[in-house]
Amino acid sequence: MNVEYTGRQYEVTPAVRKQVEHGLGKLEKLFGSTFDSHVILTLEKHRHIAEITIKVRNHPIVGIAESTDMSVAVGEALDKIDRQAIKYKTRWRSKKRHARKTQWSPALPKQQAQQMAVGSNVATAVPVVVHSFPAVAKLTETHVVKSADSVAMRPMTLEEAVKEAEFRDRDVFVFRDPEGRVKVLHRKKDGKMELIEAP
Repeated sequence: MNVEYTGRQYEVTPAVRKQVEHGLGKLEKLFGSTFDSHVILTLEKHRHIAEITIKVRNHPIVGIAESTDMSVAVGEALDKIDRQAIKYKTRWRSKKRHARKTQWSPALPKQQAQQMAVGSNVATAVPVVVHSFPAVAKLTETHVVKSADSVAMRPMTLEEAVKEAEFRDRDVFVFRDPEGRVKVLHRKKDGKMELIEAP
């Protein structure tokens, strides 16, 4: 633990140093000794202000307190940091402990594979390994995004619609023909354009 002190119109006393280091020592149980601390002690007229900042994994935790006595201000700032540190640590743990989505892989462990023999009799039987497949297939979540770029605002001929779809680099393009019927151009996987006429 590295502690840096700054005194503004205040001389940092050994008692205050001991209080700060004792309070930050409690945080070593949560974060280990890898965090840096900066303590700013300010005296403005009769106001004693303590500002304590610790950085954990590039995440600053700040505690500021004001009182008529510096040791009281330091104690309140340490209490604020302690509460924030516990909240940060529990949030970090819960985020880390979420179960990852597992994907099925064909190489199953030996205990999940069943051994069988297939054949007309015991002499001609051939050993076969039977794998169990997942009961539920993994589905991806659909995201709907509104796109005004895939719709023509004015009536067009088929040739104009094909050129416009190419120009806009769209796989699906909706347009009206000069008679007012709605038509859809769709680019298939082989690269050919397919025309769909709405009824």
